[in-house]
This record gives sequence, structure tokens and C-alpha cells, in this order.
Amino acid sequence: MAENKLFYKKMPLEELVVLAQKEDYKAIEELIRKIQSDVYATLSYLLKNNENLPDLTQEILLKVAKNIQNLKNPKCFKSWLNQIVTNTYYDFIRKKKSTPETISIDYVCEPLNVEIKLELPDLKTKPIEKCITAECEKQIKNAIRELPEAFRIAIILREFQGLSYEEIAKTTQSSIGTVKSRISRARIKLQEVLKNYI
Repeated sequence: MAENKLFYKKMPLEELVVLAQKEDYKAIEELIRKIQSDVYATLSYLLKNNENLPDLTQEILLKVAKNIQNLKNPKCFKSWLNQIVTNTYYDFIRKKKSTPETISIDYVCEPLNVEIKLELPDLKTKPIEKCITAECEKQIKNAIRELPEAFRIAIILREFQGLSYEEIAKTTQSSIGTVKSRISRARIKLQEVLKNYI
């Protein structure tokens, strides 16, 4: 039994998706286990507070399990998952009767070659280093949460989910130029806010 679980744990994501589409419940279980922390992390940056975070994460994971057969190409799983996350987030915003913030796209900036990395605490670090890293992580998360919604979604999909400009454009139903502009402007805003931390 333990060997069987280990077999699924070592399996690449794409193979798990294929088996999950064939109603292999152990594959579905392992697939959900593998993606849940990414879904949770993505939502934690999208939502202004963590109150609804567990419920939305669970809702997304249920949608993945119920709709996995609808995915035509297992290689596109990550894009498909991000589409579910984004749509669920927008549905949540609509239900709360909040209006998404609007932004003007009056120019397209060339993307800056700036990487925003989230430093997670190393268990071997000293307490003071853990505090500094935790404080930095908190400041980054707060800065991202304060971005206009369109910027926030674009930068999260690019920097944390690793999507290409084309995939982000498809997910957000925007042009590639708009996506590049949003990411560039988000980076500029984050650099300004975080200049004392990173």
C-alpha cells in the first residue's frame, strides 16, 4: 500500500493528469495534493485578506477534480488550472459586488529585467535571520496585494506561476501588449514600494 502511494508521488504532473482523466482516484488525490499549496499561495496574493482563502482554495480544488475530464491536452494543465483560479477569483469578486479597479493603458513599457523572488525561511537560519526573511516576505505580499487588480493578477501569473505572456493574455483575456504593460508597471510599483527591503 505504501509502495503504491510512493509510485503516485514520484509520478510527473502530466502523467497524473492522464490517469486522473481515466478516473484513477489515487491519481486525482495525488494531483490535488501536488497543486494545493500553489493554489493557496496564488490566492494569498490575489486576496486582500486571508479570511476566504481556505474556502476558495477548496472550491478550486473541487473544480479541478470534477472537471479534469474536460481538459483536452494534459500538457496544458497548468494554464487550465490558472484559468480556474483566475475565474474563481473573479466570481468571488463579483459575488461580493466589488468592482474591479480600472487601469489606463496609455503606453506599453518594455519589460524590465527585474526578478522578484520570494525568500522563504530556511530552517537552518538563526532566529534574527528568520525574522528578517519573514518581515521581507510580509512586505512583498502586502506590496503585491496593494497593486491594482489587473497588475496583481498579471505579476502573480508571471512571477509565481511562471506563465508566458501568451498564456497570461489568454487567461486574462487581454492582448500580449496589455499583459507586458501591466507586468512592467507592476514591477515599477513594487520596486518603488520595496526599495528598502530588497
